[in-house]
Amino acid sequence: MRLKHFLLLPLFLLATSAWASEGTLDGAGMPIYWGIPFAGILLSIALMPLAIPWVWHHHFGKITLAWALGFLVPFAWFHGSDAALHALVHAAVAEYIPFILLLTALYTCAGGIHISGNLHGRPILNTGMLLLGTILASFMGTTGASMLLIRPLIRANDNRQHQAHVIVFFIFLVSNIGGVLTPLGDPPLFLGFLQGVEFSWTLTHLWADMAVTVALLLSLFFLLDSWLYRKEGVLPDDPTPDTKSIGLQGWSNVLLLGVIVGLVLMSGLWKSPVHFHVYGAEVGLPDLVRDIGLLVVIVLSLRITAPSIHADNQFGWGPMQEVAKLFAGIFLTITPVIAMLKAGTDGPFAAVVHAVTGADGKPIPVMYFWATGLLSSFLDNAPTYLVFFNTAGGNAQVLMNEMAHVLMAISAGAVFMGAVTYIGNAPNLMVKAIAEDRGIRMPSFFAYLFWSLTFLLPCFVLLSLFSFR
Repeated sequence: MRLKHFLLLPLFLLATSAWASEGTLDGAGMPIYWGIPFAGILLSIALMPLAIPWVWHHHFGKITLAWALGFLVPFAWFHGSDAALHALVHAAVAEYIPFILLLTALYTCAGGIHISGNLHGRPILNTGMLLLGTILASFMGTTGASMLLIRPLIRANDNRQHQAHVIVFFIFLVSNIGGVLTPLGDPPLFLGFLQGVEFSWTLTHLWADMAVTVALLLSLFFLLDSWLYRKEGVLPDDPTPDTKSIGLQGWSNVLLLGVIVGLVLMSGLWKSPVHFHVYGAEVGLPDLVRDIGLLVVIVLSLRITAPSIHADNQFGWGPMQEVAKLFAGIFLTITPVIAMLKAGTDGPFAAVVHAVTGADGKPIPVMYFWATGLLSSFLDNAPTYLVFFNTAGGNAQVLMNEMAHVLMAISAGAVFMGAVTYIGNAPNLMVKAIAEDRGIRMPSFFAYLFWSLTFLLPCFVLLSLFSFR
């Protein structure tokens, strides 16, 4: 994906904002079949790489576009072009553009940082790198930590016969679970921060749950990796030559990562009455400044990074392009699904809302954990978090205090269970694409789901029993 596409789309939308239309999508009266295009994208991601991989890998963008039009065109026919235009622009301006700009900025800066030297992928080193990435994820984002460490981890294991399991656990821990401690870690928690949840709330309330989950998964990984290491040995020829020391090049991009963190914090802490309306979608001044700042960071990173660093990292836009195309379709086709969920007991998903509430009208934390988590595994976890945040009352002060266990369950479900499928969180697909680009044969959609059910499900059941009862 070329940088100019990120620049032209927001400019086009702003330039044509005179056509703005107002209104919101009412999910209460929507038939459930409006969710078919979204289900179609999910099934395409799951089945087509298995059934017809030669078609999917060359045409996944066209297939995603077809499903997106499968929602947009009928919606325009039945509800009018203004409503369809509003749905399209709201998905782009309010959600997709900020989302993809943040991912692109993190991807670009992390791609400009090279950890040199030949690490050897023994079980203890792999476990240590997973732990390091898990810790970093809450403070530089799951995307930033994933993009920073995935390439050194792949290089460290390039003389191993079995490598896919290392990447799978990397997705579990670094791309998801590690992001639960701060709003910088994962988009759902950032939405909670914008709703009034204190910056350190998840750190003080979820550190123990994260520590136990991480300890269990790292122990399982170490046992599995040790068994495979003893069984397979290593290839006699290491593709990466040995060096005397480990070094880091690209310190300017480390500083730019700090700028990204500052921009995200600024957009949450700065309260401004200035808002812009684009086709009915509202954009606040802090959000606009953040997004322009992210564009500047992307351009700066590309200009100041030495070509040798990009070459050493084998940096390319392929993984980012795949994520951008797939999530463009996901963000659009998910619109009616989220609207139906937001309708609560008045919508077609009323059973989901009833499931998290007891007969006495009180919320059931363990059901919030599983409902938020299971939907976050297949839907975008950020709006799913917001749906259940509002279902639980939407008052941040009440949720942080009297209903702390409910907010803990919603937060952990959204972040932890984003690891269950490749589409649960954007870094999952990016890491998968980078690994496959380096020749690692990653599990298919369903094979990855089997890994999740085998290793993650027992951990989540334990959390249910001891933390969210």
